[in-house]
Amino acid sequence: MSIAPKLEFKQSQNLTMTPQLRQAINLLQMSNIELNDMVTEELLSNPLLEKEDSFEEVENDPYKKDEEFANDVDYNNDHDDCTNDSEGYENVEEHSWSEYQKSKDNSNDDFDFFEKKLSYKKTLYDILEEQINIKFTNNQDKIIAINLTNNLDESGYFREDLAKTAELLSVKTAYIKDILSKLQTFEPSGIFAQNLQECLKIQLIELNRLDPIMEKLLDNLELLGAKNYKDLKKICNCTDEDLSSMITDIKSLNPKPAAEYVNNFNTFIIPDVFVRTNKRGDYLIELNQMSLPRVLLNQEYSASIKNNTNKETKKFYKDKLSSANFLIKALHQRATTVLKTSEEIVKYQKDFFEKGVLFLKPMALKDIAEKIEMHESTVSRVTTNKYMHTPRGTYELKYFFSSATNSLGNNEDTSSISIKHRIKELIEKESTDNILSDDKLVESLAIENIKIARRTVAKYRESMGIKTSAERKRLKRNQL
Repeated sequence: MSIAPKLEFKQSQNLTMTPQLRQAINLLQMSNIELNDMVTEELLSNPLLEKEDSFEEVENDPYKKDEEFANDVDYNNDHDDCTNDSEGYENVEEHSWSEYQKSKDNSNDDFDFFEKKLSYKKTLYDILEEQINIKFTNNQDKIIAINLTNNLDESGYFREDLAKTAELLSVKTAYIKDILSKLQTFEPSGIFAQNLQECLKIQLIELNRLDPIMEKLLDNLELLGAKNYKDLKKICNCTDEDLSSMITDIKSLNPKPAAEYVNNFNTFIIPDVFVRTNKRGDYLIELNQMSLPRVLLNQEYSASIKNNTNKETKKFYKDKLSSANFLIKALHQRATTVLKTSEEIVKYQKDFFEKGVLFLKPMALKDIAEKIEMHESTVSRVTTNKYMHTPRGTYELKYFFSSATNSLGNNEDTSSISIKHRIKELIEKESTDNILSDDKLVESLAIENIKIARRTVAKYRESMGIKTSAERKRLKRNQL
C-alpha cells in the first residue's frame, strides 16, 4: 500500500451568518422599547433613513402585506425576507435552518449572539417575573400572578378589588387571595401588600419581630403618626422603652417596597398587540402602531448623492441604501410575524378569552409554528418580550403556552392546570364524613368527562401540597 497525495471533492452545507440575518433575528426577540432604541441608533448612523410620524392613511401602512418597497434594491436577492426560517438569506438554497440548529454546539464566537441576552438593567417586573416562574408550576397560576403584578402601584402595593380581579378571570375570589398571599412572600419584602399596615407586617414577620404587642401597634398606626405615645402605651400595655424599641423597628422598614426601583407599573408595560371584540363578538387583533418605530427612505438626501461620481461616495450610498432597505423590510416582517402569531394564539385560546383562565388550553410552540408555517424557534423568539392587551388583562405571549395531559375518551387534551384546579375544588368541598380518596377523585372527574389515571391524580395532588385522604380526615376530626 502506497501513500500519495490525493485530491477529493466533498459537498457540504453551511449557513453563512450575515450581519443582516443577525439583525433580523435580533429584531424578532426585541421588545418594542428595545426596538425603538435600536432604530434610533440606526437613524443616527444612516442618513438615508428617516422616521415616519404620520399614521393617517391605512392604505399607506408600511406593515400591510402588499407593501411596496423602494425600487433601488431587488428584494429577490440575498436580502430576501424571513417569511420562512429556511429561506431568505445568503445562498439559502444550499443551506437549511435545521442544520444550523444542529451545529450550534460546534459553532464559534460568531454565533454567540443567539445565547446572549439583550443587555439592559433589570426592572422590578423582571425580578418579580423570575420569582413567579420559580414559585408557580402551571400557567394558570402564572397568568393570575402576572395579572396581579400588572396592577401594582408605584409603591409596590396591590390596591385592586380582589372580587373584580376574580370576575375578570372567571375564578373564585379565594383562588385570587391564595395567589396573592404567595406573591407577598416575594422580594423585595413587603411587595404586594394591600395597605401600609400589611406591608409592615409582612416585613416584621420575615424579621421574626411580629408579636402581639407589635400587632397592636400596627393596628393603631394613626396614633403613631400623630405621635400620641401616651395612648399607644396604654393600648399596647408596654413601657416607654418597649414602645421606643418597636418604633425603632418600624422606622427600619420600607413603607414603599418598589420605591427604590425606577418602575411605574401603570405605564412601563407597553402592549405590542391589542385584542378587541366587535359588536358581533368576533375578536379583532391589532398591532399597537403607536409603539412601533416606522422608518422610510430619505428621498431628498438619496437624490442628492445618488448620482455622485465619487467612488467613495458611491460605495457609501450603496452600503447605506442596502442597510436602510433591509431594515425597513425586516421591521415589516417582524410586525407581520408578531401579528400572525397573535392571531393564531387568540384562535387557539378562544375558550380562555370567552370563559376565563380555567379554560386555558394546552398549547405548544409547534401548534402555532405549524399554523404560521415557521420554525418553532421563530415562535419562541416572537412570544418573548411581546405583550398582548386583552379584555382579561395584559400578558406576555409566552404565558399562553402550557403543558397538557392525555385525557382518555376526549378528542382534545385537557389542560393539566384546569384538572389541578378542579381536583383542588373537589377537595375543598369535602365534608368530615366524606373525604375523597384518589380513586373517588378519579370517579368524580370521570363524571365530568375528565378521564385520567389514579396515579396522575395523586401526582397532581402532591404537586399542590395536598395531603392524602387519610391525613386530611385526621386533620378535619382534630378541628372539630
